[in-house]
Amino acid sequence: MTIPAARATHAWLSPVPIFFVFLWSTGFIVAKYGLPYAPPLTFLILRCGAAVLALLPAVLVARAPWPTGRIGHVAVAGLLLQAGYLGGVWSGIKLGMPAGLTALIVGMQPILTAFAAPLIGERVRPRQWLGLLLGLSGVALVVYAKISLAGLSPAAIAYCVFALLSITAGTLYQRRYCPRFDLRTGTVVQFSATVAVLVPLAVVLEGLDLRLSQVQWNIHFVGSLVWSVFALSIGAIFLLFKLISRNEATQVTSLLYLTPPTTAIMAWLMFGEALSPAGLLGMAIAVAGVAFVVKK
Repeated sequence: MTIPAARATHAWLSPVPIFFVFLWSTGFIVAKYGLPYAPPLTFLILRCGAAVLALLPAVLVARAPWPTGRIGHVAVAGLLLQAGYLGGVWSGIKLGMPAGLTALIVGMQPILTAFAAPLIGERVRPRQWLGLLLGLSGVALVVYAKISLAGLSPAAIAYCVFALLSITAGTLYQRRYCPRFDLRTGTVVQFSATVAVLVPLAVVLEGLDLRLSQVQWNIHFVGSLVWSVFALSIGAIFLLFKLISRNEATQVTSLLYLTPPTTAIMAWLMFGEALSPAGLLGMAIAVAGVAFVVKK
């Protein structure tokens, strides 16, 4: 299915992509603050469960329509985008995976999505292939100085590769089978399915119990959890689904090339992390690459 040119162009001129990139980029900052105080799957269970509780009143009061006949598809897409992607990234970081290398591995998603685009009836134009390669080169330059191989384990790498495959498959699956649904009820379905799958895994792998004894409740953890629920699980996910419903999958995933540069700027402002000349050049190349992909 191809989106009409005028409609897609209008979508990219709106503030939605900018807000999405900003919110999505805070994910690594949240991980830096929150993961020291809770196991990754336990954190995600609390995050998704709290998001469901926050959305249910709006769903019930507004009598929002449920995705009748597509609940299964919506749930599967949610498991790939939430449990698979976030669970893989956060588990890898918890095992010592450097954030820079994680960003580079997950940054392969736009390329994978472009290769798989014909499966959902989308065509990647030569100019877009050039933009995708430019974007990946820019990401590599941004994270090059931050990549450290110390402490790497096969399990950490496997988690990140699993996350890459999950978010790619989830984006394509949702674009193909359920691109449009009410964001309130659809997100409730996806987060509920994620909690249902992650709870038994957390019990086995992390010793999750009803008292949440694995969690250290302090201001850093609570702040990270609140931001994760409202800015990431609701704000960023709503914007992602809006973009998926209105634009080609390759265009949407190309925005993720802007995540490492944006995160690097945030780390510079918040933690004083240095910005190298190569990193600044990489940011410019990544932005140019995304422009090639999304421009009509």
